[in-house]
Amino acid sequence: MSKNKSTIDLTSGSISLGLVKFALPLMAGNVLQQCYNLTDTLVVGRFIGKNALAAVGSAYTLMIFLTSIILGLSMGCGAFLSMKYGAKEDREFSIGNWLSFCGTGLFSILLTLLVYLLLWFTANLLAIPASIQALFNQYLLIIYAGIPATFLYNYFACSLRAIGNSAIPLVFLCLSSVLNIILCIWLVAGLGLGVAGSALATVISQFFAGLCLTIYAWQHFAQLRFKKAAMVYDQAISKSILSLAGLTALQQSIMNLGILMVQGRINSFGVNVMAAFSSAVKIDTLAYSPVQDFGNAYSTFVAQNYGARQADRIKQGNRQASWWILAFCLVISSLVVIWAKPLLALFSSDPEVIQIGIGYLRIEGSFYALIGFLFMFYGYFRAIDEPMISVVLTIFSLGTRVLLAYLLSAIPSIGYIGIWASIPIGWALADLAGLYYLHKKAVKPAN
Repeated sequence: MSKNKSTIDLTSGSISLGLVKFALPLMAGNVLQQCYNLTDTLVVGRFIGKNALAAVGSAYTLMIFLTSIILGLSMGCGAFLSMKYGAKEDREFSIGNWLSFCGTGLFSILLTLLVYLLLWFTANLLAIPASIQALFNQYLLIIYAGIPATFLYNYFACSLRAIGNSAIPLVFLCLSSVLNIILCIWLVAGLGLGVAGSALATVISQFFAGLCLTIYAWQHFAQLRFKKAAMVYDQAISKSILSLAGLTALQQSIMNLGILMVQGRINSFGVNVMAAFSSAVKIDTLAYSPVQDFGNAYSTFVAQNYGARQADRIKQGNRQASWWILAFCLVISSLVVIWAKPLLALFSSDPEVIQIGIGYLRIEGSFYALIGFLFMFYGYFRAIDEPMISVVLTIFSLGTRVLLAYLLSAIPSIGYIGIWASIPIGWALADLAGLYYLHKKAVKPAN
């Protein structure tokens, strides 16, 4: 298979250098991705108020769940393409690219139609307080229109990463993030369009990133163009993609379903807790999002080497990736715990909202290494064609989180603090299970 000069071959050379070089654009890109939501939260919290902040925060949790399904499908397709790229199987790569695009694209269209049909039931399902239901629905009515754009961006970003290019998606994400910031401030603070202006700014920016990345990928990367000979249905390839993409989407959606299920419990504690969670979870997600994409970069490394049958290199990569994750998470944990108060003050001036948010960040922020290793496990098992194990690990984490969140928060002396504490406990249990499966499913050298 011909290689573009801007791609990275992770099957040779220094493991650490290759991983870091490939991961840095992914990590920077995920930080920029969070800027979409940070901009919404900052502008809405400062210029509209805590009711709007609570509404947008609840809608954000729902959108993360919906887009995680598309992201999971794209990541699974990308894992398949990485394996075929590493194995230099051109035919399977080309047919897989065509089938992946069509399948994920069709699902995205159907998902968009479904969420619009269910729009007016969503507020009741999430126990949104009556005082902010109108704002919540207004935001969703517009933000749902960005789902097709989310598909385009994530599909081509994952496809480019599969062939060793993590820099190009970063460029377009950077441009769209700047556009989002400018539009959000103008539409909300300048024109006074409220939560509708915030949602509109996000959707326009998403379409900019999705469409531009699609056009660029087709123009500059011959591997990703649809070839007439490859536009066929192959049952074996389709089955492999469906297994990887379907289970990865399930794993991603279950992971975010936990947050969505807990959101209903958070909402029961009132607007102040909702607003605090909305602000704190954005900081939280921004803090550990780089290590999430380091896990995705590692997944590409493992998939390429798995396709090339280099078991010893994968084993070395496990050790080196673990040290990188531990070092990064210790630094980020320290910064978030120390700077929790000033970070939250960026989003709200309400003392009670800030104090509640500080409690969340200091509990979650102390344990980022646990979720860092969990992301590594997710990437590893996806890359060796064992996506069901990632689903099992997610269920370990989700089940504990939801169960403890409801049990602990029901104790009057603990309250909503129990929701915060349940999350790192879930991470820890999933990590223990991940270590067990890592030993059990270690890639063996080819005979």
